Amino acid sequence: MLERIHHTAIIASNYEESKKFYTEVLELEIIHELYREERDSYKLDLAIGDAQIELFSFPDPPKRPSTPEAQGLRHLCFEVEDIEKAVNWLENKGVEVEPIRVDPVTNKRFTFFKDPDQLPLELYER
Repeated sequence: MLERIHHTAIIASNYEESKKFYTEVLELEIIHELYREERDSYKLDLAIGDAQIELFSFPDPPKRPSTPEAQGLRHLCFEVEDIEKAVNWLENKGVEVEPIRVDPVTNKRFTFFKDPDQLPLELYER
């Protein structure tokens, strides 16, 4: 029945800062942006391969633990062809990236970085 993940939703503490990160730093394409006056909220749809990221803003959203071991969604992962090239690309844009590690099960290389709200994001080499 389930075929693939369609989208992941993220609620930003600072919409403009997160919008800039996802569109200018990560260079994700904007599909659609909507301001919902009745909720004083933005919804920004971003393309990532065949999937989407929905970026939301809400007035005074409650904080949620986002460390990898906190209960709930652990992290969002982006697949890349060349992890060193992707790490250099991010670091050249001022993004701090952890050292590259190797998954002991798949022997694939991966690393983590964070968005403006400290949401853990992963790069995983194809």
